[in-house]
Amino acid sequence: MPDSPQLVRAKATLRTPLLAARAARTAQSRAAAADALADALATALAEHLPADGVVAATAPLAEEPGHGRLPAALPGRVLLPVVPARGRQLGWAWWSGVLTTGRFGLLEPPGEPLPPATLAAADVVLVPALAVAADGTRLGRGGGWYDRALPHARPDAVLVAVVFDEEVVGHLPAGEHDRRVSAVVTPSGGWRRLGSA
Repeated sequence: MPDSPQLVRAKATLRTPLLAARAARTAQSRAAAADALADALATALAEHLPADGVVAATAPLAEEPGHGRLPAALPGRVLLPVVPARGRQLGWAWWSGVLTTGRFGLLEPPGEPLPPATLAAADVVLVPALAVAADGTRLGRGGGWYDRALPHARPDAVLVAVVFDEEVVGHLPAGEHDRRVSAVVTPSGGWRRLGSA
């Protein structure tokens, strides 16, 4: 069920200052945050990931948390999303160390993507977000790509938002289709479990 017009407006209003704050970060601040996030994720995933585990991640753009360090810093086998030329369901591809620029300027592995259901292989899913609330509610960019992708994740998969420190907030509006994350990783706070997820 799509969000109501009021909820769409509320989310859009929140996105504007969050995106502006990300754009205003200096390159030095972004690099320091990426280093801290990479270290925190490597440590936490060593505890939460089976020996042959799979992490679904992203290749963050310049303004996003982890740019320049993820996915290379992640242990285990890594799946990355591939935005299709047509349609609205993410495909997936195994990280091999090579990225190309795909649709919307997003970085993704080259080659033919695997189907959306491939996400079920992931033990941990790093979910992009602009903000996350203490109860696990996540605010994305508004395209709905992960709202459509997450139903393919296993029920026991650990969903983790990766955000900057100030993007962890007390409350966010949520729709019926919004799936909550169970943890968050920030540069200063590291990996933290979230309530009610």
